[in-house]
Amino acid sequence: MTQSVYLVLDMQNELVHEDGPAAKGPMGALLKERRTLENTQLAIERARAAGVKVGFVRVGFSDDYHECPTGSPLFGGAPKASMFKLGTWGTEIHPSLDQQPGDIQVVKHRVSPFYSTTLLAQLSAAGIRRIYCSGVSTQAVVQACVRDAHDRDFQVVVIEDACCAHSEQEHQNSIQSISRFCTVEKAATVNFAA
Repeated sequence: MTQSVYLVLDMQNELVHEDGPAAKGPMGALLKERRTLENTQLAIERARAAGVKVGFVRVGFSDDYHECPTGSPLFGGAPKASMFKLGTWGTEIHPSLDQQPGDIQVVKHRVSPFYSTTLLAQLSAAGIRRIYCSGVSTQAVVQACVRDAHDRDFQVVVIEDACCAHSEQEHQNSIQSISRFCTVEKAATVNFAA
């Protein structure tokens, strides 16, 4: 069996909790409609049952936001909005998602979970060759993870129904775009034991 990990991408309170700021936008309704949290929890349970490592990736910045790219259309407004501040409720992983001691933990300052993080070192140390992944949003972190992992010669599997975007069209377009670089599966049927 190939050494594998299931990476849960950016499923943090500010982005997926019903009390978080993202819940007020279009993605909030889609998270419920797609049952993204429930499907993620199912995938975590099934991964653990198959002996697959689980990892949690979150975006976060220090109190002074010195890692935050001020010119970024995506992150530039974070300091003013006090978003993505490490050590706060907003950057904690959603409480319904089961974290355990020994899980891979990654903090990132850009879209890709590979950019200037410890992810590659942790995967290498664990002998990982296959990455299962899902998260929010499909058009940002999921796409970035798939493309970067592919170019680093990992086998990649996206758990589609544990992903969400700002619209169903953006989600479907993203899945169609990355399907050339990965396999696309569902939480209830993905074969973690492969």
